[in-house]
Amino acid sequence: MFRGKPIIGLIGGIGSGKSFVASLFGELGCMVIDSDRHIAQAYEREDVRQTLVQWWGPAVLDAAGRVSRKAIADWVFASPGERQRLEGLLHPLAAQMRDQQMASADAQTVAYVWDAPLLIEAGLAGQCDAIVFVDAPEEVRIRRVMETRGWTLQEWQRREKNQTPLDNKRKVARFIVCNTAGLDEVRSQVRHVLSRIVAEIHGRERPKV
Repeated sequence: MFRGKPIIGLIGGIGSGKSFVASLFGELGCMVIDSDRHIAQAYEREDVRQTLVQWWGPAVLDAAGRVSRKAIADWVFASPGERQRLEGLLHPLAAQMRDQQMASADAQTVAYVWDAPLLIEAGLAGQCDAIVFVDAPEEVRIRRVMETRGWTLQEWQRREKNQTPLDNKRKVARFIVCNTAGLDEVRSQVRHVLSRIVAEIHGRERPKV
């Protein structure tokens, strides 16, 4: 916990809708920690840009001189060693931003929700009080990324295989939110999961008599 509030980690397959589910937690008074946004901010740093150019050359920049996340992805997915080097650069910066954001929470914050694409792979799951698996069928997830991100099936497959298998993610999670129902149903699931997590945390803190 952080300042007496539970930390909830979201996991799921690519395209399962973790960010959407995170936004529903946000509606219920949780502070959402968007790791992808923090990584995007890290890419805007001049020292990060210079380091990446030093490692891999100017091809990692787009026409405007900004870091091209697509070019970076093409590079690191072809080489696990390079991916680890990139994560070693970016993850500490994202962790610093995450801590700063959490420290800014007010007393009304119900919980902290970590929406991190590599929650398990980055070793963050162990810091969470509860893990929620966002579930959606494979065909739904593929359709979503094609429509919203413009990915091909091959791109989805390439990224999916670099993440922890879904069966392993399900084993880690204590709660599941099915993100294929209507908005009201998904919102109801999130409300139920949050109430259970908060109740368990408060029960854990209750002194023995």
